Amino acid sequence: MPVPIPRQRAFSAAESGQAPAAHRGGTSMDPSPSKEAKVDSHAATTPLTLLLIEDDPGGSTVVPELRDSAGTPVRVRTARNLTEAERLLTDDVHCILLDLALPAPGRGAEDDELGVLKHVLRLAPRHAVLALTASGDAERGAEAVRVGAQDYLFRDELDARLLSRAIRYAVERKRSDTAERRLAEGRLRAQENRRLERGLLPTPLLEGSQLRFAARYRPGRSRALLGGDFYDVVRTPDGTVHAMIGDVCGHGPDEAALGVELRIAWRTLTLAGLCGDELLGTLQQVLEHERADDEIFATLCTVDIAPDGRRAGLCLAGHPSPLIARPGRPAKLLPYDNNGPALGLLPGARWPRTQVELGPQWSLMLYTDGLIEGRVGEGMERLGQDGMVEMVRRLLSEGLGGEELLRAAVNEVRDLNGGELTDDVAVLLLDRVV
Repeated sequence: MPVPIPRQRAFSAAESGQAPAAHRGGTSMDPSPSKEAKVDSHAATTPLTLLLIEDDPGGSTVVPELRDSAGTPVRVRTARNLTEAERLLTDDVHCILLDLALPAPGRGAEDDELGVLKHVLRLAPRHAVLALTASGDAERGAEAVRVGAQDYLFRDELDARLLSRAIRYAVERKRSDTAERRLAEGRLRAQENRRLERGLLPTPLLEGSQLRFAARYRPGRSRALLGGDFYDVVRTPDGTVHAMIGDVCGHGPDEAALGVELRIAWRTLTLAGLCGDELLGTLQQVLEHERADDEIFATLCTVDIAPDGRRAGLCLAGHPSPLIARPGRPAKLLPYDNNGPALGLLPGARWPRTQVELGPQWSLMLYTDGLIEGRVGEGMERLGQDGMVEMVRRLLSEGLGGEELLRAAVNEVRDLNGGELTDDVAVLLLDRVV
């Protein structure tokens, strides 16, 4: 339906909605080349384009010729029905001006006063929409806003200045709503990921054991809680405490998922009574079936501590040897001469089990290579196992232990690296105090 609007002065870029977003106070959007981003970038960098949907049989235009301060005309496209509107609705359209008096498509649509608006909103979910309604029909206009329009206007009260301001407001409001929705969706996904990853981290099963447990975990992926490193500790009915720590090569989400699978498989097999070479051989089969690429492998360290707490069996599959600290003696690494290959490298490999004496009182620290491969200063030198042993000796001499010791060790390694570590880091500590 035609709406007479008197011709008035040309409007500035800011008033007509064509000024850059930084000068209008608009929200910064995601630069990814999605359709929503294209609409937003066009709104900020190209002349304003308006799509008018109205059923004037005479074909008169509802919008006068508007020009910005540079003399560039505001582009107007007119569609007399929804079929034409769908054809003219492209990503460079910033705003839709819709006559609510248009008939809505579909059976039973005549019973819905806002059927045409709902159809347009489904057709153009990323575009700003202004609703045109009869003078005094504020209730219908307000309902249009509740349904999804950015604003409503009365036909017989409309002039060029009001329309220009309403278009600019609608475009900015849609852009702000889109940014807010993206932010909310991102926060929701982050919360869901955190809940999932926390649920995937292990809960040690040490009921009935006198050993104390502490762990520290820092994934290499930005904003992640879980990486390719994994660990677990369980106590079997015979009183033996089994501890494990491992590292899937790489530190992305696929590696994190594989690490979780290996940890769950290890716990299941351990509780079923497997240990040593038989356990590691079965884990290698699991890895070979679950990995996405034949070149993916995992290192592993397992320790089974006797019920009396004085002895342990050690198996290493390409993994750094644990560190043991005892009162009155300097901390050192457990023997690693019988280190077998990493899981997934050699079919039919074997992993010898080394018996080690722990003594009456001790602290046993298992770790992944992320703790020892950080750089020291700005050069190429890395901390290494020797540097880690010296660091732990010093921290122990300062009276640190348990979670406090692990926290201080990981923080110092990060500081020596000059910033966040790129690799995942997992450290667990078992203490026997008499």
